[in-house]
Amino acid sequence: MSLTFYWYPACGTCKKAKKWLDDHDVSYTPVHIVENTPSEDELSALIESSGLSAQKFFNTSGKKYRELNMKDKLKDAADQDMVKWLASEGMLIKRPIVTDGNHVTVGFKEEEFQNNWQK
Repeated sequence: MSLTFYWYPACGTCKKAKKWLDDHDVSYTPVHIVENTPSEDELSALIESSGLSAQKFFNTSGKKYRELNMKDKLKDAADQDMVKWLASEGMLIKRPIVTDGNHVTVGFKEEEFQNNWQK
């Protein structure tokens, strides 16, 4: 099983997730979420596969989220608008995102990684 691992190398949570994947010999392709921000189509597919709302894909503790006043914008926003905003600015995206093409996890919770990504 090879995974796609969307991450930001300076992110502490991403580093923990990467260490977990490495420690458990899980193969993955790293994708720098800011340099190679997923497209609207890719994000729509990730959101759909995750079973989560588009709102759960926002990095609510991030500087960009606050700068762009996303909290207020998201209240009445349609999913299509949310996807557009996420695709336009990689720093808005909660990370890491891990997918095998069918399943998707957002953020890092060790138990979630064990349930989804452990061989």
